[in-house]
Amino acid sequence: MTHFRIPILHFRRLSGFTAMLRKEFIQMRRDRITLGMMVGLPAVQLALFGYAIRTEVRHLPTVVMDESRSVQSRALVDALRNTGNFDVIGDVRSRDEIRSRIEAGDVRAAVIIPPAFANDLKRGKQAQAQVIVDAADPLASTAAINSASLAARAAVARTPIDVRVRPWYNPALKSSTYIVPGLVGLLLSITLIVITSMAIVRERERGTLEQLVVTPIDKTSLMLGKIVPFALVGYVQMTVILTLGKLLFGIPLQGSLLLLYALSAAFIVANLGLGLFVSTIAQTQAQAMQLSFFFMLPNILLSGYMFPREAMPAPAQWIGMLLPLTYYLKILRGILLRGAGFTRMWPEALVLATFATAVVALSVRRFSKTMG
Repeated sequence: MTHFRIPILHFRRLSGFTAMLRKEFIQMRRDRITLGMMVGLPAVQLALFGYAIRTEVRHLPTVVMDESRSVQSRALVDALRNTGNFDVIGDVRSRDEIRSRIEAGDVRAAVIIPPAFANDLKRGKQAQAQVIVDAADPLASTAAINSASLAARAAVARTPIDVRVRPWYNPALKSSTYIVPGLVGLLLSITLIVITSMAIVRERERGTLEQLVVTPIDKTSLMLGKIVPFALVGYVQMTVILTLGKLLFGIPLQGSLLLLYALSAAFIVANLGLGLFVSTIAQTQAQAMQLSFFFMLPNILLSGYMFPREAMPAPAQWIGMLLPLTYYLKILRGILLRGAGFTRMWPEALVLATFATAVVALSVRRFSKTMG
């Protein structure tokens, strides 16, 4: 009798497992949104990021201060351009203008050729020139630094040229100097988008959100009460990262922290709006998580946090221009590493403020409609 109980027990377990498995597949088939996200989003992201991510950085925007204005100086500029690492976009008249353009972020390198350059070459003396490179991003600047000396040898045959390269803002080419400030924006995005959307969807799943809606509280106050605490958490995170970055990694704090905190408000509001927008689409916490990471991966890979945007194809750069983190990284690195002021950062701040206004208005409208 005992010999028959064991096969029967195994049969019952197998039939129970089969029934459970069938039930899960039926439930998965009914939840087509989650299934589509699980299958479709990874395929889209693989195609996008596999095409967009490049680490070899070339074509740095470059200005020239040519005080020699000679055939020899133009030959040096041409040799630098022919390396493919420098794209000459204009001329400047002073070192102050060079610093101003680099702080603004529209220039990554500068070539300075002194007045005596041509005369020194004609006399057989060693002529000197200088190449200044924004080394805040060591990955983007290393190739330019290495190619500058090689270009000098090809500029004028059989004539010695001493091209001195000066890396600004990160002379030791430390990757932490570039990465750690970006962590402020990245972690803020994770906190404000993922946690905000998950918290609101969780309230909806539990039924407590509907209970709050029927209370004598207008929907604007309801939403503000839900998202303002996350904004305060974001500022706390920001303070912790900046403090530890200074203590552990020696991250320079060149600019005004008060300005950085003020300009961060638009970025925080924009991400809170995105989190709210995700919560109006997702019906479950699993869907909210999937959609949040759909927003997060482009933020990480296309904003310039990890990979230089100059190395990306044009379509990937256009997508990156739609991401709030792209502009916030310019603000972070501009203020912290270059000491830029509001006059240099206001274009990025204006874009973030416009984005925040638009996405919050859209999210509030969708939220009101879904809760109506």
